[in-house]
Amino acid sequence: MFSGGAGGRVIVDLLIFLLAGVAGGVIGYLLMKSRQLQARNEAEALVKNAHVEAERIIAEAESKAKTIELAAQERKVQVLEEADQEIIRRRREIERAEERMQRRQETLDQKLEQLESRDRKLNQRQGKLDKRETDLQTLEEQHLAELERIASMSRDDAKRELLTAVEQETRQDMARKIREVEVETQAQADAKAREVITWVMERVASEHVSETTVSSVPLPADEMKGRIIGRQGRNIRSIEAATGVDLVVDDTPEAIIISSFDPVRREVARIAIGRLVADGRIHPARVEKEVEKAREEVEKSIKEAGEQAIIEVGLQGLHPEIVKLLGRLKYRTSYGQNQLAHAVEATHIAAMLAAELGANVQLSKMGAMLHDLGKAVSHEVEGPHAQVGADIAKRYGVPADVVNIIASHHHEADQGSVEAVIAAAADAISGSRPGARREALETYVKRIKALEDIGNAFQGVAQTYAIQAGREVRVIVKPEDIDDLAAIRLAKDIAKRIEDSLEYPGQIRVTVVRETRAMEIAK
Repeated sequence: MFSGGAGGRVIVDLLIFLLAGVAGGVIGYLLMKSRQLQARNEAEALVKNAHVEAERIIAEAESKAKTIELAAQERKVQVLEEADQEIIRRRREIERAEERMQRRQETLDQKLEQLESRDRKLNQRQGKLDKRETDLQTLEEQHLAELERIASMSRDDAKRELLTAVEQETRQDMARKIREVEVETQAQADAKAREVITWVMERVASEHVSETTVSSVPLPADEMKGRIIGRQGRNIRSIEAATGVDLVVDDTPEAIIISSFDPVRREVARIAIGRLVADGRIHPARVEKEVEKAREEVEKSIKEAGEQAIIEVGLQGLHPEIVKLLGRLKYRTSYGQNQLAHAVEATHIAAMLAAELGANVQLSKMGAMLHDLGKAVSHEVEGPHAQVGADIAKRYGVPADVVNIIASHHHEADQGSVEAVIAAAADAISGSRPGARREALETYVKRIKALEDIGNAFQGVAQTYAIQAGREVRVIVKPEDIDDLAAIRLAKDIAKRIEDSLEYPGQIRVTVVRETRAMEIAK
């Protein structure tokens, strides 16, 4: 019984559990259906609301479209009215223009008729003029024939004589006009050049003292000459061999002369001998030592002089070899003028001339500074110093324009720029100013004679005089052989011959004098 009651309870519990599960499933199903129904109702409400909103938006859009359409139609009507008014205005302007063209056409027709009338009258006059010209030609031929008969000369002979007289008169007028133009041009050029040069020279305060390289060594006593010569001349031979100079020991009191074509060697010898004399110990071994020290000192002085000159004119950046060659010009003179000082002075003058004339200042400065570069090696290299200097500058990378300035500053080559002319002018100003240069008497006399010989070599010259220390040549010509025009041409030819034949500082003026004198004696 016990076991049967327990089994029935279990079955009852199982049934209760099953019934509870079935009830839960039914309730869950019902809940799910309820939620689906609620969601469907909400969706239908949203759709309905969307339809209502869409209808509202469409209604508003249609209302706005109608408003825009009405505005567009009104604007269209307004534009059409404005276009009609513009067409009417343009049509009236065209009508007025046509009226003006019509009036102009009528005026032109009237003028054309007047011109045709004038043309007919001119043709009639031309016919009369042609007839008169024919009559005049006939009368002229008759007149010429009568003149030939009276003068006993043919027409060609009279024409030649007339042409000769006219040519002579024309040549005289031409010479007078050329002379007037040259005088006027020269006066203007002189005034402008004088103004520029005066302004430049006011800014260049150079000393008017000529510097020369000392070629003699003072001695404390004449007995020092014997010590310099040494036993059997060994000391003097040693000095000459070490320095490359010639020592002249003569009767000059308390001095010996150093002779050498190389100014640098001469300066080395001067320093070395001065130290030997001051020390008193003179023998071959010490000579070599002092000469070596003097050579190093001169080389250092050359370098410093070149660098100082470059800094003074503001041309830093040149090749070291060019700077060294510039320094060598410190020991080179020309007509007594120190060449390094001349180069610096010419550079300052060229810079101011270029600035005044609007040219390239830096190019003018470099050309003026290096224009005498060839003189530093003129005793070592064959050829004119201008060409030698140009070759050296080209070798060390100097610009081509500067090379042309160097080569052409004595007109041995064509001047390729205005800066070349400026550098040549600066060179002439620096060399020809008072006190800049001096000349030996023998050379001066030869130059004066050469100037007179050049003038006398031309045909028609009666006498030539070199005056003002050779700065002017006065040429007296024969008036029966040289007319006014030929005198002008002769002056140019003589000046050209002087430029090609002679070397001289500054400028030389050539003046040709032609005069005719008539003399009669009253009895």
